[in-house]
Amino acid sequence: MKPAFLIMGPTASGKSALALALAERIDGEIVNADSMQVYRDFRVLTARPLPEEEARAPHCLYGHVDAAEHYSTGRWLAEALAVIEDIRGRGRTPILVGGTGLYFKALTQGLAEMPSIDPDLRASLNARAAKEGAPALHAELARLDPETAARLEPNDAPRIIRALEVMETTGESIAAFQANTKPALAPEGWRGLALVPDREALYAAINARFETMIEQGALKEVRTFVARGLDSTLPATKAHGAPALGAHLRGELTLAQAIEIGQRDTRRYAKRQFTWIANQMPDWVRVNQTSLEARVAAAESLLR
Repeated sequence: MKPAFLIMGPTASGKSALALALAERIDGEIVNADSMQVYRDFRVLTARPLPEEEARAPHCLYGHVDAAEHYSTGRWLAEALAVIEDIRGRGRTPILVGGTGLYFKALTQGLAEMPSIDPDLRASLNARAAKEGAPALHAELARLDPETAARLEPNDAPRIIRALEVMETTGESIAAFQANTKPALAPEGWRGLALVPDREALYAAINARFETMIEQGALKEVRTFVARGLDSTLPATKAHGAPALGAHLRGELTLAQAIEIGQRDTRRYAKRQFTWIANQMPDWVRVNQTSLEARVAAAESLLR
């Protein structure tokens, strides 16, 4: 059985380029492990692979979800495992690439079996998040489940709501359920590589890429998305840059201000990704080289 090859790294670090070059070298197929690139609404804004790149190697789980859906880690895990099995069944190597650490954690460490939740409770919490704001629910979670609250950003509405659902339904912390897990992939069934480029150079690349996204139609994507009038608590609404560009379209910000905020939010996300790699992926091989050749060589050495 060929091990799956996992590539994690901060946004704009060159993960997709490495995955594509490796896929061509080892007869691999690429599987998305980025929670925003699953949505079809934002090809440009989430830096999904271009059609010409998708033509060079098979790509799976990109842009296959409508933004009106609450796509979950559990659903991604089930879909990813099915795709991995299919790729292996055809004698090829699965290459999972993305920046969502929780996806990789679920794949390599397991995902807890969560209790079923009353739809009315979820609807009530979603309504409160829309009216009161996610920080208010985060403060409530901090009183009920300080351990989980400490791990979540105050504006991370979907995860805050999920933690409150579990606490109110069972009286137990979501952390208790998460602790009782088994890995979805056996340790011998995968190899992991994390890109850790120089931070200042990465932040400059993030700034430049966001400006390129604007030139390539990101604002048009957001305009089309806003016109749908979707629930503001949906995960897709948090795509980096989307809130600021939406504010620009409403006349609340200049385009320059929206771009600056989008760049800042993306840099902050990259910082959190560096922290995740440092704290959650101690056994993954780190690669700080920036040349594609060096990265491919490091990946191939792991697979030998």
